[in-house]
Amino acid sequence: MTDHTSSNSISRKDYIYSITVIGVFFFIFGFVTWLNGILIPFLRTACELSDFEAYFVTFAFYMSYLLMALPASAVLQKTGFKLGMSIGCWLMAAGSLVFIPAASARSYALFLTGLFVTGGGLALLQTAVNPYITILGPRESAAKRISIMGIANKFAGALAPLILAGIVLKDSNILDEQLAAAVDDASRAVLLDEMAQRVILPYIVMSIIYLLLGMLMKFVNLPDVEAEEVDETTSEALSKRTSVLQFPHLVIGVIALFFYVGVEVIAGDTIIRYGQSIDIPMESAKYYTSLTMLGMIIGYIMGIILIPKYLKQGNALKICAILGVIFSLGAILVPPSVSFSMTFLDLTTFKPIQLILPVTVLFVALLGLANSLIWPAMWPLALYGLGRFTKTAGALLVMAIAGGALIPLLYGKLADIYNTQAAYWICVPCYLIVMYYAFWGYKAGLKNAG
Repeated sequence: MTDHTSSNSISRKDYIYSITVIGVFFFIFGFVTWLNGILIPFLRTACELSDFEAYFVTFAFYMSYLLMALPASAVLQKTGFKLGMSIGCWLMAAGSLVFIPAASARSYALFLTGLFVTGGGLALLQTAVNPYITILGPRESAAKRISIMGIANKFAGALAPLILAGIVLKDSNILDEQLAAAVDDASRAVLLDEMAQRVILPYIVMSIIYLLLGMLMKFVNLPDVEAEEVDETTSEALSKRTSVLQFPHLVIGVIALFFYVGVEVIAGDTIIRYGQSIDIPMESAKYYTSLTMLGMIIGYIMGIILIPKYLKQGNALKICAILGVIFSLGAILVPPSVSFSMTFLDLTTFKPIQLILPVTVLFVALLGLANSLIWPAMWPLALYGLGRFTKTAGALLVMAIAGGALIPLLYGKLADIYNTQAAYWICVPCYLIVMYYAFWGYKAGLKNAG
């Protein structure tokens, strides 16, 4: 596929300013999204759930992307970029506030409602900022810009579970002993009620932050950018199309992105519960999501250094898909008993701690490295040559985030039927689909692909 630069020409000052502002929002995405890694084991205990039931956390959160992305696109058409982002922040604030009655009643249904509303706000934000950052500068360096955003996203993702775990899962071993020693259902209910209410304060704080961010957006001046026109080399073939669904490389890209998001969520949100299931103490397991995020940050840094000067974004996608298959097989085939101890820096205290790390868990964390450049590379490939269809195409790609709702839920069902390690087999076909797109699918329907 021939590389072409964006038609946008903004000053370097506006370029850096825009990337900084959007980076703040990617930080927010990461902080909210990767809290689920702690919420799954937390709600599994507090609401007395099975593994399958616990993964409705990811279902409720990511399903909102499927249902809200196209309405979000319509909202953005009417409100514009800045007001749309403010509304997204306010929706997230509303979703966070739902956690208060949910915790007070220890109602799993209310928790899921809060997650759905929060996810709806994120869907609006994602629908706005992902196409924006893609077309902000030259197309051939889009993966580099998205990688910069990814560092902000995943650094927040590394911090979020540690902060929330320090609040809601402190003394979890003592609580487990108390629950095991509870003599009747009433005593057990009192302990679980106290545990559930630990989330109230952090979600009040988050709702205030989201409310203020939404209000501050009115003072932010972001330059307007537009999608490039249909590429000259392919205009004869593409300009006659009347629907976004007439672009096969986009449609296949949406499908591939659906399965990719599923495995990205599995890598970050199942790893703590997986550690628990193979008898790793929560004192070590709570850091595992941060290891996955660290793998993604390393991959993003490599992307920033290598793309596009040394590595084309299409080739980066191929490498990451192959690594995903290899690391998935490692997570499945290495016995849980094979482990080692490592020193890890706690990002909340900046103190070194000793982690117990089974090799199978390490392979799950390494999926973060494999995943790192898939999202940054797939967006510019899928949006190539769409011209006036770019905004709608962006909404379809955001809808593909619903893979994070369904694929982890299937993982949870497989974990209940077989075990938490065997359930990682679901990752292999997902990465194979991404691999197909990386090698062949992105060329579909484009005459001058190469």
